[in-house]
Amino acid sequence: MGSYVEQARENHVKKKVEEALRSKMKAKALMECDQYVSKYAQCATGRTFSVVWTCRKQAKELNTCLHQFTNDNVLEEMKREYMLQEEGKVSSSAI
Repeated sequence: MGSYVEQARENHVKKKVEEALRSKMKAKALMECDQYVSKYAQCATGRTFSVVWTCRKQAKELNTCLHQFTNDNVLEEMKREYMLQEEGKVSSSAI
């Protein structure tokens, strides 16, 4: 029973870490794609329903850029880096 509780706690921490990494990934993507965000925002200003068809080109460019920085491969790489950092902390504190 104790191992189940420990495993549940570990999974909870992992989910929190993954949420934080996803948030970091999205923030980085928005910074990297700032020029496309600006173009889309400029196109969308003052529009309501017509944004969908009027700003289609800008939206596609923005989504293409964002996808480069927010995909499963990027997230897996961030997880690997995080695990390496955590292992380094554990190793250095054990010394």
